[in-house]
Amino acid sequence: MTKIIKTLLPYIVIVVVVVLIRTFIITPVIVVGDSMYPTLDDGQILLLNKIDYKFNDIERFDIVVIKLEKNEIIKRIIGLPGETVEYRNNVLYINGHEIENEYNFETDDFTLKSICNCSKIPDGKYLVLGDNRTVSSDSRIIGLIDEKDIKGKTTISLWPVKKVK
Repeated sequence: MTKIIKTLLPYIVIVVVVVLIRTFIITPVIVVGDSMYPTLDDGQILLLNKIDYKFNDIERFDIVVIKLEKNEIIKRIIGLPGETVEYRNNVLYINGHEIENEYNFETDDFTLKSICNCSKIPDGKYLVLGDNRTVSSDSRIIGLIDEKDIKGKTTISLWPVKKVK
């Protein structure tokens, strides 16, 4: 019996470590749909970093995985708590100032009033958009996102090979 335990123990340790890592640190996620195109493709496999936001703040333009009812969606953080956000003529304005960024994809005009009937993003809430704004169900449709629903951020692509980074 002792020999069987000694033989199985390394495998049990490996399984426990893998389960802990997947549960608390990183896990793969699959992009579903075209809402983040051209940045992310449907079917692309990413690594979700679940621990980063325990030590660092959520930042504008982070790509995050959000728990939305029984689904998970992948979107880009645009507006942070306490900010005003507006899109006019495909230009992003934060607190009334134009924000230069590489993620200014074609976007219909909107203000926070049309999303949450508020003048500033409340504490603990975030405005998220998909990069493919013409097909994305994002804060313009689902409203602001609670911080507790943000599972983590994605920065590493595993598949397809041409998108590995």
